[in-house]
Amino acid sequence: MKLRRAVPGDEGKLALVGSASFLESFANDHDGDAVVKFVDETHSTAYYAKILADPACRTWLVEEAVGAPVGYAVLQPANLPETDAATDVELKRIYVLSKWHGGGWGAKLYQAIEDEARARGAKRLVLSVYVHNHNAQKFYAKRGFGQIGRWEFAGFEQTDASEDFIYAKPL
Repeated sequence: MKLRRAVPGDEGKLALVGSASFLESFANDHDGDAVVKFVDETHSTAYYAKILADPACRTWLVEEAVGAPVGYAVLQPANLPETDAATDVELKRIYVLSKWHGGGWGAKLYQAIEDEARARGAKRLVLSVYVHNHNAQKFYAKRGFGQIGRWEFAGFEQTDASEDFIYAKPL
């Protein structure tokens, strides 16, 4: 297993892990057609190509020794309510396929994100987490995050909006 910075050309790997992880995590409590549409739009190779081309974003990829992707994380300028893009950076996504949970890869991805946030001189690291994603909430609390707000994440065409907590950690 290895952790490395994602580069242009990795968008297919990111799309696969993103789609699979999203389905693993949220297919049980969101409308199926809405989930498929959301995944098609926000976990497409075009979406990840755009992120990889954006110098303000950083992406890390976890791969098996044979090169198969099993996890990733994305850091971007803050774009959440209760945040300030001038001083905050956002942990947009951090996913590890469930078969690899417990191996420390989520912690390694998180550390890469925090190290980059500090290197950028950010005052806070912020993120959004689904109110029913208790495992993620525990993961972030263990790393010093606290809740600073809530918002309606309307990623499902307003037919299945979900509420997210907004978390922040001073750096």
